[in-house]
Amino acid sequence: METEQTRSPRGRIPDGADAGVPRRAPYRIGAWLTVLTERPVSLYAAAVLRIGYGLLYLAFLLREFPHRNEIWGPGSPWTPELAGQLFDQTGWASILRLSDSRPYFEACYVAALLTSALFMLGWRTRVMSVLFAVMVASFHARAIFMTDGGDNLILLMAMYLVLTACGRRWSLDARRARLRASAGKAKSGSAGMSAGELRHQLGPSLRTLTAVLHNCGMFVIAAQVCFLYGSAGLYKVQGGTWGNGTALHYVLNLDPFRPWPELSLLADEHDVLIAIACYLTVLLQVAFPFVLFGRLKYPVLTMLLGMHLGIAVLMGLPLFSGAMIVADAVFLPDGFYRSLGQLFRRIGRSAHVGEAGVSPRGESALVPPQPAPSGH
Repeated sequence: METEQTRSPRGRIPDGADAGVPRRAPYRIGAWLTVLTERPVSLYAAAVLRIGYGLLYLAFLLREFPHRNEIWGPGSPWTPELAGQLFDQTGWASILRLSDSRPYFEACYVAALLTSALFMLGWRTRVMSVLFAVMVASFHARAIFMTDGGDNLILLMAMYLVLTACGRRWSLDARRARLRASAGKAKSGSAGMSAGELRHQLGPSLRTLTAVLHNCGMFVIAAQVCFLYGSAGLYKVQGGTWGNGTALHYVLNLDPFRPWPELSLLADEHDVLIAIACYLTVLLQVAFPFVLFGRLKYPVLTMLLGMHLGIAVLMGLPLFSGAMIVADAVFLPDGFYRSLGQLFRRIGRSAHVGEAGVSPRGESALVPPQPAPSGH
């Protein structure tokens, strides 16, 4: 009769092996929680979002500068009284409703321009992110019936970016932090020591809070983009014109979306390409949330970039296309942006060297290298 001592090793369960599989899921959960609480992720992507949306909204305000009074000001057909009645029903709010005077509106418009510029540059980003969100929401609510998908997306992203540490990279704040670190320690003193002790005590808690808020904000941004693409693709699937490949034909023949009619007619002449573009658009949007965890996301993002550029040119929707292109940047890793920054720095150094007439090895580019003297 076989006893436990004579049982073959294949039949025995090693010590601790029964707990290996159950422990795998808690280990992964613990690893995710560690990443969530210890350090902010995708800091370069957050910086690209800050720069992109700040620049887009600044360009938008500058483009509408001649028509600002008719869109948002006291001279708008959608009068402040009508806006107030709508706010009472919808719960919207706007700083433009605090006064109906023209000087106050002009001051708000200048403040919006400055806020967008400073937010883009990353100056006092924590404060500017809040002010940028307030400005975008205020102008959006004041003329809510004149907005499109691009305005809606910029509003959402402005809200989400308040949670992120989007000023840690490629910003004036990051430059100031580097200069402060290189300058060394601050001057000693009793007040300085007490402030340093307070920062030392609160430092770990603040770092954890910043990391959690930032990572949650970036996750919400990524989820928002996935939901946007997925819902748009599923909505298109239900339409007959997208199913038979003729949807873009009708889009190219809509007068409000034909900034260059000749170009639209030229694109509409290729029926096969129009049908392929219809099917490819639906496929990319539906498949987008499922390709984000592999290398397939890079060609998909490239094709989406081409699609948005086509929308900007053929349909005359640059703000919407720009908002979507900037949103797609959240899915690119930090390594990509670091490589991009190194490439720009090399290009800048090469241009500087060419203008100065100095070779990379420190020799004058205008003087040929001299031969080494022969030994005796």
